Amino acid sequence: MSFTLLVIAKEPVPGRVKTRLSPPYTSGQAALIAEAALADTLDTVVAAPAARHVVALEGRPGTWLPRGVEVIAQRGAGLDERLANAFADVGGPAVLIGMDTPQVTPGMLADAGRRLSDCDAVYGPAADGGFWLLGLRDPDPRRLRGVPMSRPDTGARQLERLAGLRVATLGTLRDVDTAGDAVRVAAQAPGTRFAAAVRAAEHAVHAGAR
Repeated sequence: MSFTLLVIAKEPVPGRVKTRLSPPYTSGQAALIAEAALADTLDTVVAAPAARHVVALEGRPGTWLPRGVEVIAQRGAGLDERLANAFADVGGPAVLIGMDTPQVTPGMLADAGRRLSDCDAVYGPAADGGFWLLGLRDPDPRRLRGVPMSRPDTGARQLERLAGLRVATLGTLRDVDTAGDAVRVAAQAPGTRFAAAVRAAEHAVHAGAR
């Protein structure tokens, strides 16, 4: 089945992205970590087979944007509206992820796309109770609008919206919200830009504590 790989992302500007990483990291360090995570994620997306590779972006694209990735602007107030509109703007079957699971692999994304051939939706639960991936064969905005985001019950509420559909569930991943998350995810993907950025931030924090 032909499908779009879609990333929902923010321009990594200090003070506006990954604010829960501060403290212990500075806002500048948090932005560098976010930029590294976004770059890793987009490289992974480009390496996965899909008809289109798209980032729905809040802000402006930077040097972290690889060739082959289309950019569309995010629309809407809350995150639920932005997700719903991103699905609507690309049209047709789509698999969406965020910018905060840099440990994701092309194989995981390809598997999600394949599952849309047999299922109506694909759901990847996150360790914090949210979700790291959502795939929809027929993106109906009502499946997302009104779902409370960034809460421990976000995943459960999203699954309620998928009731009546054939849903394939993927493995659980940890997304990066806190410094503790960042260290754990960096250990899972040690060769990434993200891991290097986290190691640099950790070194700075520990050096400052001495």
